[in-house]
Amino acid sequence: MTTDVTTTDVTISDRAARRIGEILKGEGTGAMLRISVEGGGCSGFQYKFDIDRDRTDDDLVIEQESAVVLVDSASQPFLAGSQVDFVDDLIGASFRVNNPNATASCGCGTSFSI
Repeated sequence: MTTDVTTTDVTISDRAARRIGEILKGEGTGAMLRISVEGGGCSGFQYKFDIDRDRTDDDLVIEQESAVVLVDSASQPFLAGSQVDFVDDLIGASFRVNNPNATASCGCGTSFSI
């Protein structure tokens, strides 16, 4: 069974936390995963995943196991209530954002509309 840590309505699944921790371990000291929402993609908005070493005062910080995830203040309303998961299936391995705010999404799962 997977348990999640809730922080301001954004959760990271245990699978995602383990994978993020593995990625950050290879990036060296101070590395964090930044998740943001940007305009673009085939559905209007898209998720962006970056390695970052700088945390701002208005970042949402989610810490679970060895994973540290940052969400900037502009992206927080778009991600409210979302769960970040890591899926490894026949199509491939990827992070997936299960976003209740999305009214439509593209087939690749990285683009959505509200």
